[in-house]
Amino acid sequence: MTTETARRAAEQAARSSYGRLVAILAAQDRNIAAAEDALSDALLAALDHWPRTGIPANPDAWLLTAARNRQRNAARARTLRQNAEPDLLLTLTPSDDAPIPDERLRLLFVCAHPAIDPAARAPLMLQTILGLDAARIARAFLVEPAALSQRLVRAKARIRDTGLRFALPDPADLPDRLAEVLDALYAAFTQGWDGLDTPDAPEALTGEAIWLARLLTHWLPEEPEPKGLLALMLYCTARHAARRDATGAFIPLAAQDSRLWNRDQIIEAENLLTAAARAARFGRYQCEAAIQSVHIQRPITGKLNLAALRTLYDLLVAHTDGIGARIGRAVILAESGDPTAGLAALDALDPARITTHQPWWVARHRIARLSGDTALAETALVQAISLTEDPATRAFLTAQGNASPN
Repeated sequence: MTTETARRAAEQAARSSYGRLVAILAAQDRNIAAAEDALSDALLAALDHWPRTGIPANPDAWLLTAARNRQRNAARARTLRQNAEPDLLLTLTPSDDAPIPDERLRLLFVCAHPAIDPAARAPLMLQTILGLDAARIARAFLVEPAALSQRLVRAKARIRDTGLRFALPDPADLPDRLAEVLDALYAAFTQGWDGLDTPDAPEALTGEAIWLARLLTHWLPEEPEPKGLLALMLYCTARHAARRDATGAFIPLAAQDSRLWNRDQIIEAENLLTAAARAARFGRYQCEAAIQSVHIQRPITGKLNLAALRTLYDLLVAHTDGIGARIGRAVILAESGDPTAGLAALDALDPARITTHQPWWVARHRIARLSGDTALAETALVQAISLTEDPATRAFLTAQGNASPN
């Protein structure tokens, strides 16, 4: 076995199981930073051992054992590794009988504790439980990486020094913490979604987010927003096969072949959205899912219901101050016949947050073209292309320079 093969196997194990392993390692002493250090050491050990001994049948159990050994006395390392594996295999398998059948969910709610800086909660969840690095998290939240890293260090120290309990919140505290957990899962999903077409295909991240959302809907059947989030993810995932053509070229939603959409996932999403509506407590993720549902109807009706989208986006910006929601609303205003209002809505956003935000420039290009301002459209398009990392998306945007608005 080559070192490169072992490296890729270790990376795959880390990508798919990082959050679960950190959650298990930190469960006893609540020291998240130490758990991450131990897991990093275990990954380094894997790079040393696996080329010589072969990739273990259960890489997760191997890594967890190695990490735990590094948290304990070195003299007991070999004994612990041999004795712990059967229990570890059970630990790594979610139990249907447990109140929360996944240690990651427990740690997610710990990270949403009110004693932790609100600005650090969702990023802490993304790094600790879902394994995103600080640079990617900073891009997702439109903040400087250095500032975000400082927040994360302080938050982990806060958990360690105050001994925050790894326990579920009281029922009265659940709604506030739940909202932040859902935000983190959606941020993880979108980060994975943006990279679905890379060679290493990090579908594990989107799959992880969907899996945890499913657990939440099962654990909290009376709460509508987990259903809304799961529906939103399923609507998006259902269109995965239609996002690229046979050559790998990017295909925008309006031009996708709906025959390639996953019908079962769409039906499940529609049922989840209907079930969520019965609670009569409308929220952000139900609104986001409803927007996707409108887009799903386009191939059936032959047109996009812009009036419904405008109403839904108005509701969405009332539930969240997210830039994505406001950019989407601006585009719908323009496509509904009022590009002046659309540009005004874009310009009202905080310049510090949108200067390097590629979707803002894409939206500005689209709206400027609809308004007939070709100079503004060209300037926005150049900036959008410069901020686009995916080659297929960059090629699509480049082609828009010669296209006419529709």
